[in-house]
Amino acid sequence: MRAWKFLFAIGCFSLLAPTVFAYPKLTLRYKHHLFTLDPDSYPEWRGTKEIWTYDGQEILPPAEFRVDGDRIPALPPNVIRTLRPAWDISAIAATVRRVAGSALKREPRDVVIRKSSTGSIVFDGVGALGRVVDLRRSAELIAEALESGMTDIALVVEETQPSITVDDPELRALSIREIVTVGESNFAGSPIPRRHNIGIGLSKFNGHLIPKNTVFSFNDVLGQVDARAGYWKELVIMGEHTLPEYGGGLCQVSTTAYRGVWEYGFPITGRRNHSFAVSYYAPHGTDATIYPPHTDMKFLNDSPGALLLQTYHENDRAYFIYYGTKDDRTAEVIGPYTWDFRPPPPDRTDYTTEIPAGTSRKAGEQHPGLKAQWFRIVKMPGTEEKIESVYSAYEARPFITQIGVVSTGARIEVPTWLGPEWDEERATR
Repeated sequence: MRAWKFLFAIGCFSLLAPTVFAYPKLTLRYKHHLFTLDPDSYPEWRGTKEIWTYDGQEILPPAEFRVDGDRIPALPPNVIRTLRPAWDISAIAATVRRVAGSALKREPRDVVIRKSSTGSIVFDGVGALGRVVDLRRSAELIAEALESGMTDIALVVEETQPSITVDDPELRALSIREIVTVGESNFAGSPIPRRHNIGIGLSKFNGHLIPKNTVFSFNDVLGQVDARAGYWKELVIMGEHTLPEYGGGLCQVSTTAYRGVWEYGFPITGRRNHSFAVSYYAPHGTDATIYPPHTDMKFLNDSPGALLLQTYHENDRAYFIYYGTKDDRTAEVIGPYTWDFRPPPPDRTDYTTEIPAGTSRKAGEQHPGLKAQWFRIVKMPGTEEKIESVYSAYEARPFITQIGVVSTGARIEVPTWLGPEWDEERATR
């Protein structure tokens, strides 16, 4: 509910006349997970509340005012019983269970962490935080929000640490004892080459240690990105074009790594959003693009000890588990606030010598443009609450077709069939 301080109340709506006013849509949030509900689509949310008054003052009715729970005897003078519209908390809780509860629910999974005979770190099992939505309390917050004209509700989610056994004394000495945070992303719909690259990329970080008070560089751990490293060609954003290149899809890995540390409250020392909004990285503004060696994702490990990474993917989701020791900081991310929506520009044709003359290929899809902003609220013990802004600007992109042409020396020879609309400036490299 602390997030309400940063949200604009969109009017107050009377419960006494629910059929007159339309309630605004609600956003339920847990970290970067967002769920939207339209209260007007759930008439079962509206119930009634019994109100007892004496001389106009609300009272709790004594037991003798009821005989068998249904029939009400004659009431004393000045005692009045009325029924008023109210929110049915049980019905709201049932909706939260269907919409968000099942999506967020996760059983804890135990893990044993040890070292092999060669000294490499081995995980027996996958550690996973248990997660369950407190349906009753979340439903009560939704009812409070509706009565106050608020539209943004932080779900009450209880997390449970799994059993984590650290068999190696050196890892125990580095304070590896619990799950500090988890990064998560969804890559459903990815083609096979992209899935392959995500799997290879995740494997590069499994078992990596980040010492205390050091800056983690995603690119340094990732290493070389080429065919020799096992990557396949898949779409990569390269300037104005989106074309196949080795390692396409690795931004899914960097985004997953980023979300965990950003949501926990670690200082982010390097992060950039994609040039245009990519559906795999919804919601807007939670992505972190990388392009070695130029664009990197970095953060400072200012926790009480080292961080140990375990990475894996299952059911179209990628995970970064950060083991270590938690401190008493609190962090909350609120957003995205989106604006400046722009339609894609008209379709465009470019000319290139990178494909055979007379052939063509798609070099970019249409993408609308927008801006997105999140706020991160971090509170360390003994310090004032710090509010950080995370801003992302996404370009509007046209559908781009490339046509192959012939180059003779420094000048490109344009086939006559291209017609008078040939743009000579685009033909120089």
